[in-house]
Amino acid sequence: MSTPLYQLKAEFFRTLGHPARIRVLELLSEREHAVSELLPHVGLEPAYLSQQLAVLRRANLIVSRKEGSAVYYSLTSPQVAELLRVARAILSGVLAGQAELLADLRAAAPPDRN
Repeated sequence: MSTPLYQLKAEFFRTLGHPARIRVLELLSEREHAVSELLPHVGLEPAYLSQQLAVLRRANLIVSRKEGSAVYYSLTSPQVAELLRVARAILSGVLAGQAELLADLRAAAPPDRN
């Protein structure tokens, strides 16, 4: 019996559900990076970054290549970068809606009586 697609999607989004992994994917959306280039941008200890990179590799979201002593990572597909762009657009819309709601609430609130 095969795994239902909705379950595979849930596992996929769980993989994305870590801020460090999202940050790594954002950086790799720009270009290939060596681990040493990623470290200052993700704010993690090297061992913990390696763990997060391994999770992304196992999910086939990134690939690595070795050049000398450096290991370089890149996205497996430009669709990963597109997914991050779509997520940003959705969040921008949600936050804009929340800002409008907050402005409406503040406008409707009775004045402070200090």
